[in-house]
Amino acid sequence: MKRVDFDYIERHFPARPSDAHKGTMGTLCALTGSFGFAGAAILSAEAALKTGVGLLYQVLPERIYPLFGTAVPESVCVPVRGNEGGTLCPADLEAVSRATDKATAVLIGCGLGCSEDTAAVVEAVLRQAKCPVILDADGINVIARHKHILSEGRTDLILTPHVKEFSRLSGQSVEEILEAPAKAALDFSRSHRDITLVLKGHRTYITRNGECYENIAGNSGMAKGGSGDVLAGIIASLTAQGTEPYAAAVSGVHIHALAGDIAAAKYSQTSMLPSDIIEALHEIYAKIEDVRSNGTGSFAPDDRSPVR
Repeated sequence: MKRVDFDYIERHFPARPSDAHKGTMGTLCALTGSFGFAGAAILSAEAALKTGVGLLYQVLPERIYPLFGTAVPESVCVPVRGNEGGTLCPADLEAVSRATDKATAVLIGCGLGCSEDTAAVVEAVLRQAKCPVILDADGINVIARHKHILSEGRTDLILTPHVKEFSRLSGQSVEEILEAPAKAALDFSRSHRDITLVLKGHRTYITRNGECYENIAGNSGMAKGGSGDVLAGIIASLTAQGTEPYAAAVSGVHIHALAGDIAAAKYSQTSMLPSDIIEALHEIYAKIEDVRSNGTGSFAPDDRSPVR
């Protein structure tokens, strides 16, 4: 098992050529949010845009469109009718397919809902997607009831469960997973080839085909609803920009954790919010650009705030 560090994320961070435009910096399609859970969609979208993706197509029920569109004006919204509960449904699949066909990565979950309607949408996207798909939160909860899709899908998958979601997915108890999380992640990785797993927790383990990275950065201030949505947006954005999915997951986890440490240093672990993690991302990316331009700067190994 290896530990991820700043050098890893600097090596794998997407290049940004001087002649780049929005069409060359990746297109992310996000199927996130539902009535009552617009915040999850907003946080993941803001994190994705802050991580540099060129275009974000946000497919969402029209009931939450006014709130989302006001909060994230940089996105391209694709409002669909949804069902009576305010979630995506099979009647929306034509619009969903048009949006996903434009994408270089698709993010599913983050407040999506767990109804059979959303399950049908998720299953259809996984069968049709021609680009990597990141499944978070409700995307994972849906798949846990339809596990055959993991082997039947045609695309590269990144799964980002917390322990309870991973319990539903793997069939192991929460207690078994917590007793040996690295082993649980690796066992899943070896039995599900070519799927990237991000098992979130106090220590986060990122596995694929029997390889494992451990992330030890981060802090307990990140234990708030919405932090996982931010992480999903970061990983999805990196993937959409062309970073290989496993490297995007490893890098994204560490970027998220470092930003969390910056937010904690500024606001305290008690008072920091997931939105503060998003706000802190610019410090990490500025340092990456500094390293690439001048060959200087890093993050100190024992103090995860930027070295200036």
